[in-house]
Amino acid sequence: MNVSPHVQNIPETFHRFAREVWDGSPVPVHSITVVGSVLTPDYRPGLSDINSVIVSDHDRIRLLDFLVGLGRNYRKEKVAPPLVMSTWYIRSSLDAFPLEFLNFREIHHTLFGEDPLVGLTIDPEHLRIQCERESKSRLLWLGQVYLEQLADHEGLRRALVGSISGCLPLFRGILALHGETGALSAREVIDRLGGLLSLDCTILKRLLKMKLDREELGKEEMATVFGAYEKIFTEIEHHVDSLDV
Repeated sequence: MNVSPHVQNIPETFHRFAREVWDGSPVPVHSITVVGSVLTPDYRPGLSDINSVIVSDHDRIRLLDFLVGLGRNYRKEKVAPPLVMSTWYIRSSLDAFPLEFLNFREIHHTLFGEDPLVGLTIDPEHLRIQCERESKSRLLWLGQVYLEQLADHEGLRRALVGSISGCLPLFRGILALHGETGALSAREVIDRLGGLLSLDCTILKRLLKMKLDREELGKEEMATVFGAYEKIFTEIEHHVDSLDV
């Protein structure tokens, strides 16, 4: 995916954070890479977290302790705690976390050091299995959250709206299994998924709009929204379960 038009989204505060890590780390750092929504059209300044991956093959605890000190200064600036990995961890984890590393590979920009994510090879069957696990887990979660909220409209609304961002990596993974790449924005991802699986994704786009634009949802709509959401994930789960890669 071409994230270059969105690299300018990375705020100056994160550049300062990355420079402090690169220059001041007590152990050698291999690379500092920005990942996630800041490199997409969905980024909202001041609202979206800035996520990153720091790669170092040296004393991890010393590096973590150093980052704790920096975190006190940057946590109010939407700088999320970085994921700290070694090069060995990346190489050995592609079979365990293919979905996460697919999304890292497709949406990232390395600020310092050698790019650790470019060219990662994701096994399609490993990816399919994780997509199946994630879609089945989402169905179980929907049932749990419905029961936990005890018909509390506002609580259920918050849960459904809050869940939509977490669905996007799964959707990108399913698209990748079909050879579909290049969808950066959440709306485009949902549209492509709907077209590929012949799904009516109106509810997903409505929840996305509520999250991004802070729209509200009427109480009378809640049952319809929940039912449509569950139907979509039932169909996604069936599709991924039967997919031959």
